[in-house]
Amino acid sequence: MLLLFVLSSLIPLAYSAFPFTVQETPFTLQDEVKVPVHLGVQSRCRDALLCENIFDAVLKKVVNKIDLSLVYVGELDDSEPDFGVVCPHGPQECAGDVHQLCVAKYADFSQFWEFIHCSNYQGPEMIGRPETALKCANSAKIDWNAGAGECAGPDGHGEEGVRLLQESVKMAQDMEIERSCTVLINGSVVCVRDGTWKECENGHTANDFIRQINNEYERINAMDSLVSA
Repeated sequence: MLLLFVLSSLIPLAYSAFPFTVQETPFTLQDEVKVPVHLGVQSRCRDALLCENIFDAVLKKVVNKIDLSLVYVGELDDSEPDFGVVCPHGPQECAGDVHQLCVAKYADFSQFWEFIHCSNYQGPEMIGRPETALKCANSAKIDWNAGAGECAGPDGHGEEGVRLLQESVKMAQDMEIERSCTVLINGSVVCVRDGTWKECENGHTANDFIRQINNEYERINAMDSLVSA
């Protein structure tokens, strides 16, 4: 009895000396899934320039909800000596595509998008020229002598850049993108600008694309939450 009394007296002291605490771990949701958005373009195509201008407004609203990338439309041709690709607006457009693809690979997205808009501002006839690429790289604070410039080469014929162009054209073919500009949200064509707006069942303004992206973002993340539950 005396032993039990001593033990019962010591237990409260032990808890007092070494209090039991619960570590509160913040509950965080799994990283939300961004919506893949592709623009099927040609770098010197006026319809592509219009699309990219509209998506400048779209990005201001949903930049954290999407992964935006440009896919280049052309024809693979092993007999084409410089690029292995025939671009609809000529070899200078292929060089412009290469410039943009190399910047996309070696710069961050904000710099890439600044480069695109700077190039477009010069006018389609200037896209693909080395001086335009250098000017817009400087505008976007890209070190052209580092990765992007080495990728593109001095005249847009760099080995790595040409390979990126061929891969992008192949991707466009695999996605069945034939016209510039084709807008795809999560792999589905939602609108085409080809002289006029076509196949745009849910609209073609910036607000229309923002609404569709928000809807898709909510849908895929709701599905992801159910799968993870």
